[in-house]
Amino acid sequence: MLIEFFLKLKQGALPVSIKEFLVLLEALDRRVISGSIDDFYYLSRACLVKDEANYDKFDRVFGAYFKGITGLPEGAMALIPEEWLKRLAEKHLTEEEKKLIESLGGWDKLMETLKKRLEEQKGRHQGGGKWIGTAGTSPFGAYGYNPEGIRIGQHESRHRRAVKVWDQREYRNLDSSVELGTRNIKVALKRLRKFAREGNPDELDLDDTVRSTARKAGWLDIKMVPERHNNVKVLLFLDVGGSMDDHVELCQQLFSAARTEFKHLEYFYFHNFLYERVWKDNHRRGTDRIPTWDVMHKYPHDYKVIFVGDATMSPYEITYPGGSVEHSNPEPGALWMQRMLSIYKDTIWLNPQPEQVWEYHDSIRLTRELLGTRMFPLTLEGLDRGMRQLSKGN
Repeated sequence: MLIEFFLKLKQGALPVSIKEFLVLLEALDRRVISGSIDDFYYLSRACLVKDEANYDKFDRVFGAYFKGITGLPEGAMALIPEEWLKRLAEKHLTEEEKKLIESLGGWDKLMETLKKRLEEQKGRHQGGGKWIGTAGTSPFGAYGYNPEGIRIGQHESRHRRAVKVWDQREYRNLDSSVELGTRNIKVALKRLRKFAREGNPDELDLDDTVRSTARKAGWLDIKMVPERHNNVKVLLFLDVGGSMDDHVELCQQLFSAARTEFKHLEYFYFHNFLYERVWKDNHRRGTDRIPTWDVMHKYPHDYKVIFVGDATMSPYEITYPGGSVEHSNPEPGALWMQRMLSIYKDTIWLNPQPEQVWEYHDSIRLTRELLGTRMFPLTLEGLDRGMRQLSKGN
């Protein structure tokens, strides 16, 4: 198998040598890596690729050769780590085959059926369409396909069709120190301004100094005023994880710009939609959660509220109790959003998804209806429109 992989690299115009290939085999023989496909990727790249300019070629050959782990030569199974063999069972369906698989028909039916399967199932299942298992078309399990299901025991999202995930998931905090390649985002945010002079008088007021000196017949009378600040107050709610992983870089740029631009900024994280709790640190979100009620009681109604998220999820996450993909929420997300909007009149939603695809997602349509269409694309033009909308309340 590895010899064939080596030959594929040669066919892909990568300058790999027999000596480098032998180094890779020796590293595998000495068990330098644990056996995961990710470890093998980095090890093989380190051994076989000596020029960063060839990384892209290597990635294309590696991805094409190991996708689905198919086409193994006779007798190669013994050389493959156990994790790779498990991935052989992943379900890869054509678009026509996917269309033939039907959902169970709603949130209540899905949860009722899962409860029944948990009561009835006695062992492991693979490749079927009914039980909780792997590589099948059942709505419950891992590494298969269903247009509407509950993901259980799968490392990461593949089709992004799950309405609930039965695993603990880890997200990273956004980095406020990211240096933007352009100042355009900061310029767009500057439209949301409400200037005030507060604090100690440490800035020269030239106009008042001239007037006062003139009134005193030329005797210099210096007048000082507090420094002028943008006094607008902002609550920033950031969606993290899942499909938002595709937009991390853009959101980090926005987050970094907002931390610089707004003196009075408080931020919180959520996943997919607003529920009864939010958090400040994604690494501690399982323990250090903040009740949404506390946020609404602590920060007064004159705060401007900005939600950032792709609003791409199962509609159940918005409309149903228990519909959250990660936990059993006692009340629907729509109710929490209505509560938020009843307090903070100046609220917008910034969406990194292209505006032209919004109409194809029921969840985006529901979110826009809740916000009174105050959703804007996370582009420079969309930011400009959003800041103008929030400035109307100034």
